[in-house]
Amino acid sequence: MCLQKGNKAMAEKKSKKTAMISTDQTVSDNRRAKFDYHLERVIEAGIMLEGTEVKSLRMGQCNLTDSHAGEKEGNIYLFNAYIPEYQKAGPKAQHETRRPRLLLLKKREIAKLIGEVSRGGYTLIPTKVYFNKKGLAKVELALAKGKQQHDKRETIKQRDWDRQKSRVLKGQGDSGE
Repeated sequence: MCLQKGNKAMAEKKSKKTAMISTDQTVSDNRRAKFDYHLERVIEAGIMLEGTEVKSLRMGQCNLTDSHAGEKEGNIYLFNAYIPEYQKAGPKAQHETRRPRLLLLKKREIAKLIGEVSRGGYTLIPTKVYFNKKGLAKVELALAKGKQQHDKRETIKQRDWDRQKSRVLKGQGDSGE
């Protein structure tokens, strides 16, 4: 009976991977951004996509590592984000994998972000791509400042220390009972 439950759980995991993402789910996280930058403020922006790009995102395929957002022609664009080609579409229907993608923001937000980036030495880093409750693709941008090497080492030390603390506390809880 135990084997049947295990096989059933395994089958559910496989079906979830191939299933399309519809609403309220994250497609891609940029975990490297938290390590390389001090994230100050988070902004949600819509993203203008082509049909095959949406299909690829719904399949859970996207990579934000090395991507950034910036100003071009008075708008904010997402540069260097990798959305692979949709395999089921023909060669004529495919999109460019690393093309600049327009981010949908209000004019006031665009002006404010451009001002902060140009004056304060900030950069716009995408931290997450997801589908909201309505099923629309959104990008979470963070206004960020780059970390120095010693800041990164401090982050690593803090993470290791937190891990050790939790192990010690977990070990004390088990032995007391």
